[in-house]
Amino acid sequence: MIESLRSSYEERKPLQDVFNRKEKLTKLLSIICDKEKDIKDALKKDLGKSAFESYLTEIAFIKDEIKFTLKHLKKWTRPKKRKYSLSTLPGKGYVYSDSYGVVLIISPWNYPFQLCFSPLIGAIAAGNHVALKPSEFTPYTANVIEEIIAKTFDSDEVIVFQGGVEVSRALLKEKFDYIFFTGSTQVGQLIMEQASKHLTPVTLELGGKSPCIVDRTSDLELSAKRIIWGKALNCGQTCVAPDYLYVHEDIYEDFVKKCGDVLRNFYQDHQLSSGDYGKIISRQHYERLKSLFTKEEVILGGGFDDEQTRLETTLINVESWDHPAMKEEIFGPILPVIKFRNFHDVVKQVNARPKPLAAYYFGESSDHQKIFCENLSFGGGCINDTVLHLANPHLPFGGVGHSGIGAYHGDNTFKTFSHQKSVLKQRTFFDLWLRYPPYSGKEKWVKRLLG
Repeated sequence: MIESLRSSYEERKPLQDVFNRKEKLTKLLSIICDKEKDIKDALKKDLGKSAFESYLTEIAFIKDEIKFTLKHLKKWTRPKKRKYSLSTLPGKGYVYSDSYGVVLIISPWNYPFQLCFSPLIGAIAAGNHVALKPSEFTPYTANVIEEIIAKTFDSDEVIVFQGGVEVSRALLKEKFDYIFFTGSTQVGQLIMEQASKHLTPVTLELGGKSPCIVDRTSDLELSAKRIIWGKALNCGQTCVAPDYLYVHEDIYEDFVKKCGDVLRNFYQDHQLSSGDYGKIISRQHYERLKSLFTKEEVILGGGFDDEQTRLETTLINVESWDHPAMKEEIFGPILPVIKFRNFHDVVKQVNARPKPLAAYYFGESSDHQKIFCENLSFGGGCINDTVLHLANPHLPFGGVGHSGIGAYHGDNTFKTFSHQKSVLKQRTFFDLWLRYPPYSGKEKWVKRLLG
């Protein structure tokens, strides 16, 4: 199956023509629109997502990404002229965006539709053929993905591989020209190890413990609303969700009260039965989350439904980094809260840990905002908001250090799946005699020309 992708790419290269790429992406957009109800139904079955959340965070995101790509693709694929240098005169330099060939995309379960198609759009826009591996933990969505792919692409352009970890292992033994993986840091390390055997370049979209700092200058009501929204979205199963809170001690009590008000306004004291709130993906993940806190530590929330694997958005009191909830990325609706007195101490403590995928600062202090942007290392983030930075196609989205390698979204997805090939087009009407042997007596002339 992989060989069919490679043979088709090498023999016909049907997606090398920009017109064909745009035609495929236009067809993909049309089929996604037609299958909108099926996508929503699948996400409801897999993750308990409401129709609104499915559309906002998955379907609309991909539709916008396709439209953005179609609008700019011709410009992206055009050879870029570069400035000349004295050493290469009278030649002209160009950069061509060259497809890699056959690429592997492994997508996760938390946003199974969005995180499958978002990299795929860029891979197709760049002219690659794709092996696509959706998550086995969201089987209903994976089936819809396979149906959409079959209706859009030829079988030797994009192939969907369904199955568990054994399928992923088998795929990683094959040689690909690029690998794009979204998932945990631990699995990302294994992906990189396998890719190194073939010297295959990779993009790793991972995760980490994303901090959220609530300063005493923040608008408490708005901060609580945006933080709770970012944490409750997809039941906390979002790689850029706030993973823990630093709250200034002067506003701690008021902030917690505001969070309670927000939750009541969102779900009318019935979060576990709300149609606007999802469920935990699996029993194993659900039990792991429940083990991260005790009743005595709960500040807000703490309710659960074992039958539906639902867990309320829960704030817990944490005294130190030795707490179980601070050992690894939570990836659920639990939000540890740590009081702080000195903002600079918070910066030091966050920087002492592995670099997170996201970070958030709430406050009006321009000095603290500047320190947050310039002195904290993280993949991307927001000031006075959460999560929404990834919705802007003009901003690159990716991690740093343990939270990932590479970035995508918008033109960055196209660049990720394109090799930037440099070409010098040299003229023949002039040939600089200094470059050729014998070199005796020529160094002084080179120094005069080039310095």
